[in-house]
Amino acid sequence: MRVMIRPVAMELMVVASLPALPACCSARESVPESYAPEPPEPPEPPEPGESAMALQVTSTAFTDEGDIPSPFTCDGDDAALPLSWTAGPEGTKSYALIMDDPDAPGGTWVHWVAWNIRETSLPAAAEEGTNSWKRTGYGGPCPPTGVHRYYFKVYALDAELSLGAKTTKSDLLRAMEGRILAQGQLMGRYRRAGR
Repeated sequence: MRVMIRPVAMELMVVASLPALPACCSARESVPESYAPEPPEPPEPPEPGESAMALQVTSTAFTDEGDIPSPFTCDGDDAALPLSWTAGPEGTKSYALIMDDPDAPGGTWVHWVAWNIRETSLPAAAEEGTNSWKRTGYGGPCPPTGVHRYYFKVYALDAELSLGAKTTKSDLLRAMEGRILAQGQLMGRYRRAGR
């Protein structure tokens, strides 16, 4: 299913089997990133070497290694971050995106999985998978404590992918094996006030 990614407010959805949220979290906040970490996943593609083309990923909302503004987090509207990147090499048919947080207490927390992106920017038409909250689409930064790093990894692929809405980061990594022509990333940081 192809959807249009637009900045929208994210609704709270908590799986009934999860333990009760700590008192630190109000009803409008997303589930903290310490809950239900992703299961073990296949290794990520290696960083491009000198002979490989690298995509330059940027955002109008923050600079590389800079602070992510609160409107794009669980403390704001949880709006999907605007991203853009340089075009892939000849033979590129689509782009894929993974946004994750390696600093989450329970292991890497996945915030966004998208593929079959035909433009070199987001928002744009794309297909989206399941994040670590077991929701489809974007989930903004929501670290329980301290400063966390958020990586936006973009991949240029030599084909479009046939995947469903329940696709996870692990599924996407497997589907991309042998199809990555170029890749790049952008990293932003976020810390919640008083935490």
